[in-house]
Amino acid sequence: MDRFLSHATNRIDAKGRVSVPATFRAVLASRDIRELYCLQDFIFPAISCGGPDLLERYERQLAGMDPFSPEANRMSLLVHGGGVFMKLDPEGRLMVTDFIRAFTGITEEVTFVGRADHFQLWQPQAFHEAQATARSERGFSGPRSG
Repeated sequence: MDRFLSHATNRIDAKGRVSVPATFRAVLASRDIRELYCLQDFIFPAISCGGPDLLERYERQLAGMDPFSPEANRMSLLVHGGGVFMKLDPEGRLMVTDFIRAFTGITEEVTFVGRADHFQLWQPQAFHEAQATARSERGFSGPRSG
């Protein structure tokens, strides 16, 4: 499978690292992604992570704009000012930096959420609340009892 699907929650270790789920590492390997572009999501309190193609997608969009327009400047502020490059260590762990913690509220655990061509890092409760809201807005109220 060449997509990031599902979600998983992993604990942050004493050194501030978290193991990226094996299924997500397999997608990174199949796409030969060695360095992650990570940016603060535009809507959710989450960090979006993908390969260089994720940054290139945003930069193509920026290239189609007037570079002096307020919209292009806002977009660049988010894409470039809210983004960093990160690498996994040899064991497939990601350092949970202050950049990640401050934006997401992550403390002890990280929920990895597949988003097809990239994945996101969430504070677990925030993810569950956002997913419940999305279900509710789609008209799904949850399983019926009894």
